[in-house]
Amino acid sequence: MATVGLLYVGAVLFINGMMLLGKVDARAAAVFNLFVGALQVITPTVLIIAAGDRAGAILGASGLFLFGFTYLYVGIGLLGGFDTTGVGYFSLFVAITALGFSYANFRILGDKPFGVIWLYWAFLWLLFFLLLGLKREHLTVYTGWVTAIEGWVTAAIPAFLLLTGYWQNWNQDLLAVLLAVFGVVVFGGLWLLTRGRRSLPGGTGPAGGKTAAAH
Repeated sequence: MATVGLLYVGAVLFINGMMLLGKVDARAAAVFNLFVGALQVITPTVLIIAAGDRAGAILGASGLFLFGFTYLYVGIGLLGGFDTTGVGYFSLFVAITALGFSYANFRILGDKPFGVIWLYWAFLWLLFFLLLGLKREHLTVYTGWVTAIEGWVTAAIPAFLLLTGYWQNWNQDLLAVLLAVFGVVVFGGLWLLTRGRRSLPGGTGPAGGKTAAAH
């Protein structure tokens, strides 16, 4: 059930990335954020109820709320045209919490690939904090590309491979290393390519309205 939700996390991250790059209208993206946000609140609730006293299952499901609340916050903010500061500082909370979930995956759950993926998510939500909470407009294009790429690399592709059984056939240590190397190389290269570009004219942030008045 959580894997199905992960597939749609990939979809909403891709859409939000395209929104930041000026390819998708903010209000159009808001509706899908609400759909996925609701899914990512209902799913962990059901999983936690079904988990009983299994601490590992509860731990694994609890992180899904971070995504659900983010997307609901984003969707409502986009439709209401609210200032992005609130979701920006919530993103800081998520970024810090994601580091804890990364540690838990490495040390408690023994899932090294998702330990790396949680580091990806910590980095992404840190970018949301800088862009939306601190209004660092020059990060709009970079954040858009990182968001779109992470939608595929950390969510849609892993979810599909998990659903089809292929993910489990990979050497997990090697997979974790490949994910880590990919992230450093691709996001480092993207930074070099986009650091001189300002935010897109009329661009929107993933939480609603214009990201700031600097456009």
